[in-house]
Amino acid sequence: MTRPGGVWQNWGRSESVRPLRIEYPSTVEAVQRAVQSAGRRGLPIKAVGAGHSFTGIAVAPGVLLDLRDLSGIVDVDRDRGHVRLLAGTRLHRIPALLAPYGLEMENLGDIDRQSISGAISTGTHGTGARFGGLATQVVGVTLVTSTGELLTVDEHSDLLPAVALGLGALGILVDVTLRCVPAFVLAAVEHPEPLDDVLATLSGRVEASDHFEFYWFPHTDVALTKTHTRLPESTVRRPLPRMGRWIDETLLSNGVYRVVCAVGTAAPAIVPPFSRLAVRVTGDREYADASARVLTQARTVRFREMEYALPAENVRPAFERLRALVAERGWRISFPVEVRFAAADDLWLSTAQGRASGYIAVHRYWREDPAEYFEAVEQIMLSYGGRPHWGKMHTLDASSLRERYPRFDDFTALRDRLDPDRRFANAYLTRVLGE
Repeated sequence: MTRPGGVWQNWGRSESVRPLRIEYPSTVEAVQRAVQSAGRRGLPIKAVGAGHSFTGIAVAPGVLLDLRDLSGIVDVDRDRGHVRLLAGTRLHRIPALLAPYGLEMENLGDIDRQSISGAISTGTHGTGARFGGLATQVVGVTLVTSTGELLTVDEHSDLLPAVALGLGALGILVDVTLRCVPAFVLAAVEHPEPLDDVLATLSGRVEASDHFEFYWFPHTDVALTKTHTRLPESTVRRPLPRMGRWIDETLLSNGVYRVVCAVGTAAPAIVPPFSRLAVRVTGDREYADASARVLTQARTVRFREMEYALPAENVRPAFERLRALVAERGWRISFPVEVRFAAADDLWLSTAQGRASGYIAVHRYWREDPAEYFEAVEQIMLSYGGRPHWGKMHTLDASSLRERYPRFDDFTALRDRLDPDRRFANAYLTRVLGE
């Protein structure tokens, strides 16, 4: 978001910048003109969506293009289920846009505030061992290159696995074509269960479920499990009662939780008892509703996050080491650890490239310093073959990332070709991709 005075901040308040210029293009042609103008002036240029990345991937010290007005459906191919969206379209708007066509996105993450271009470019994912991240739903893109020309990449192009998850390093996406699926309902079973039981049966739960994940509040021995089953759109829905949903998701998960996090920064001793209370009074419900209403949730308490993708078989041992680490260090961690899963894919810079993956995400309240916790957890994740989420905090650079991605050098070679003058670079991209 952009604050008065022209200072841009991301949602987690971990990054900020005062761009030399801010523009709000509402057409593809306006994006082209902006890129050409920046080139003539020798300025770097970056597009930003909703600012939900915790890294500096969208920081734009030169020209910032805010794509909020580049939004909506361009066209729909009903027969193939292909939908072309303008790049600034927010994820939370997409279900209503697709509803007249009886279509849905195949999978979503648990937050839907991002733009579609930002979500795919950073590797946003949901959960489900048979489903890839959001970028695997992409069958075409149009981007503006460093010369201001349009480059269209479709599902038959060898470049699609690079540009579908391109970190904003190859050009500015102006539209994205998604492969959608017929609308469906999700039956949700969400229960607190003994953590040791969940860990002992983890691989079986993941394999048997369409979508499985769990949360663990440090200082407890309980896992809050979520198992979601896909059903036909004609299934009778059993949505959560409005008041019950408000109590769980607004009053407790956001309102009361915000107060506890704020107080916990000054009085950490309150964190363990609150966590033990939280797992007793939340996360126990069954319902069925439209997929987007089940997969996503509102999160208004600001936090900072680090997430690593691991080979799926390494999730349990890595999690158990993380659990032991928190106990050994005596930290008071108010935010839960989140564990999710995704199918292998062939996208060059996907965290699930070439391997079925599990994700372990750790968080800290935004007013707390996450460094000690995140750095210690990061060492565990790296020892189990971890790859960091591109939009979430980590310390790796190009030299260490290269060895974790078989197509890393192919990607940087393509970057050299499409953006030789590094018109779309910033400090973060220079760190993770090199000069």
